[in-house]
Amino acid sequence: MTASDCTETQTSRPLALNLVSIVTAKVAALFRAVRNRREMYHLGQMSDVELADIGLRRGDLFAVTEIPLAVDPTGRLNAITAKRAREQAMGRHG
Repeated sequence: MTASDCTETQTSRPLALNLVSIVTAKVAALFRAVRNRREMYHLGQMSDVELADIGLRRGDLFAVTEIPLAVDPTGRLNAITAKRAREQAMGRHG
């Protein structure tokens, strides 16, 4: 084995491991997005009062269904509820 063979093998292993890690992370994110989307549909079975208790409105659920299937809807729902909470807090203190 020459020095160039060693260098090539040493560099290709981390690259291959990095590629495997990236692919694994992407697949895991896709499964998480699908699972969370399925759970989001369960939110649609809740009453408007129950949704309001967790800071959501029925329209929020419809808005989130428009994002691509591979995107996790919980991030968007969290952003909606956080924005609404900030607006309500500013309304009380403003």
